[in-house]
Amino acid sequence: MSVPTITLNDGNRIPQFGLGVFLMPPEETKEHVAFALANGYRHIDTAAIYGNEREVGEAIAESGIPRDEIFVTTKLWNNRQTDAPAALAESLEKLGLDQVDLYLIHWPTPQFDTYVEAWQSMEQLQAQGLTRSIGVSNFHQQHLKRLLDASNIVPAVNQIEVHPSLAQFELVDFNTSLGIVTEAWSPLGRRADLDDSVIVGIAERLGRTPAQVILRWHIQRGIIVFPKASSPERLRENADIFDFELSADDMTAIDGVDSGNRVGSNPETMNRR
Repeated sequence: MSVPTITLNDGNRIPQFGLGVFLMPPEETKEHVAFALANGYRHIDTAAIYGNEREVGEAIAESGIPRDEIFVTTKLWNNRQTDAPAALAESLEKLGLDQVDLYLIHWPTPQFDTYVEAWQSMEQLQAQGLTRSIGVSNFHQQHLKRLLDASNIVPAVNQIEVHPSLAQFELVDFNTSLGIVTEAWSPLGRRADLDDSVIVGIAERLGRTPAQVILRWHIQRGIIVFPKASSPERLRENADIFDFELSADDMTAIDGVDSGNRVGSNPETMNRR
């Protein structure tokens, strides 16, 4: 599998496609990650709150693949924003790693107003070599502006909810204007996205699945994707998106599916700890 890479604003490179393990039970995670790695995946996205960092680390350790060939992301959970060094140390211990490739603030949790403090700690963690790159997740424009007013480093990544029915054109453009790469969580959206007549029509014409068409739409927008997959067949299907292209008309048609509908929480009101 030949996956394109994107150069981040700190000079590090990240594969544009990988595997997400959100809601993947720990007892299943090791097997899924191991299968993905054996089939060419080289980018794994996890988080402390997912409860499966240890299993991700075990799969990586047993894969036989050199560490520098696998890109690993984990995230700082909301109740640890004032304790980022200890939180990352715990994640590294569970992953069995000396360093992650990308460490993200998981949510801004504006009610608690500690994400700037967290970011300043993460700048130090990067300087210490405990993470190669640092970024944020679920940050809107106002969160990013406040962060940049109080810090020295521009986030390398902003991981946000993006799918055809929540295309996030304005926020993606804002990220790009700052040199921040956008990653999409829930990239396939809801069942309605996969069943949308525009997407189904394009898939039928190209001899592809609706999921492949949606993932290809992300890739051609320059967005990083790491869809979850619950079976070997789906892992292979999701990865089989690099031997075709969507036309400009196809891209425009999928853009038109946008309706502003969220799958997950709104960062303005998500304050769970």
